[in-house]
Amino acid sequence: MEVEGLVPKQNSAIKSGFTRWGAFAVELNRVNWIALPMIVVTVSQFLLRVSPMFMLGHLDELSLSSASIATSLCNVTGFSVVFGMASALETLCGQAYGAEQYKKVGTFTCGAILCLFFVCLPVSLLFILTEKLLLLTGQDPLISAEAGKFAIQLIPTLFPYAILQCLVRYLQSQSLIMPMVWSSLASLCFQLPLCWAFVFKLNLGNAGAACSIGISNWFNVILLVLYVKYSPACNKTRVSFSTDVFVTVMEFFQLAIPSAAMVCLEWWSFEIILLLSGVLPNPQIETSVLSICFTISYLHYHIPYSFGAAASTLISNKLGAGKPEAARVTVHAVLVLSIAEFLIASITIVICGHILGYAFSEEKEIVDYVRKMAPFLGLSIIMDGLQAVLSGVARGSGWQNIGAYVNLGAYYLVGTPVALLLAFVLHLKGQGLWSGLLAGATVQAITLSIVTGLTNWEKQV
Repeated sequence: MEVEGLVPKQNSAIKSGFTRWGAFAVELNRVNWIALPMIVVTVSQFLLRVSPMFMLGHLDELSLSSASIATSLCNVTGFSVVFGMASALETLCGQAYGAEQYKKVGTFTCGAILCLFFVCLPVSLLFILTEKLLLLTGQDPLISAEAGKFAIQLIPTLFPYAILQCLVRYLQSQSLIMPMVWSSLASLCFQLPLCWAFVFKLNLGNAGAACSIGISNWFNVILLVLYVKYSPACNKTRVSFSTDVFVTVMEFFQLAIPSAAMVCLEWWSFEIILLLSGVLPNPQIETSVLSICFTISYLHYHIPYSFGAAASTLISNKLGAGKPEAARVTVHAVLVLSIAEFLIASITIVICGHILGYAFSEEKEIVDYVRKMAPFLGLSIIMDGLQAVLSGVARGSGWQNIGAYVNLGAYYLVGTPVALLLAFVLHLKGQGLWSGLLAGATVQAITLSIVTGLTNWEKQV
């Protein structure tokens, strides 16, 4: 009797094990179905803003330098704020969709678009003041004047960008990724010949480049609006304006402000490090090499960010549906996939460090410096990748307040002081500045790992 009693328990345990592994395999597949197309979306949207820089580089140095500085400053003062605030919808729309409160998904999105439209108004004033801000930091007057004009010409881009980010979160929360893939690729294909025509055929220079970015963003918005309006997939959650929109404003801002802080505190620290490189001995070499490292790091960042977006979507859906165990499985699946990816990327960068610089310059001094920076860059890929994924977990779970405090401590109490100490006191120059960023990212990743590991998902639900 006792032996017979043991058999069903053993079979049950085996079945339970197979069930857990089966659920994990299914979750791996779900993560990939969201993350891989999201990589295309994020890279396409990034190239939409960056591709005009390549064309301006063929005009003259003034056009390129002024547009680059203006874009960098506008990213810090405007686009990062809008991007961060829109991230609040990952929590609100994702959990509402998981709870089958479909009407709320559209209401939250409509409210967010309205809020961000008004946020863009004071941000536009900062764009108008770009020339004065650059002059205050000691930039060349001629470059500052041209950069100021370019920033003003980017104002029409700000408003469609805000709408676009809200629509992206709206569709992302429902795992409707492919429409964004096609609209992003279509916008990029539309923008490239448009920018070429404006810059080279109509001789509009910087104004043509800025105009092409704005028109392409509006084109992307129109494509997504048409999809949302007419697609049967959006029937239940369709965005509509009603008095309920005004009720969601306070709830949106409660998450939007810490969401913006999460993004801005991190982006601003990178800009500080890049500015500090300009006061090192031999600033042209230091700034060039750090810019190359930032470019490589930022291009790769779209991959872990997309895994973080998948984590945010699936976790928020499952928390909204009251499924704590499913949310836990999602965390494990996302971490397995993303860790495998950025370990491969990091090792590849270290191995290819001796030739990496040739992709950006033929000067031996810069190529050799990039080779020395490759191990630091490889470690940054790992830490940035880990924190990007865990930040997605935080957005899906509604931990934006925690994320903001973590980023503040990691980059401003640890990262920046360490960078100043290593670069200017211990004279490690660019390696010291980058090591400060690495220290900040390490603290950020470790802290978010601890928070995620100690989370009680039942209580979270």
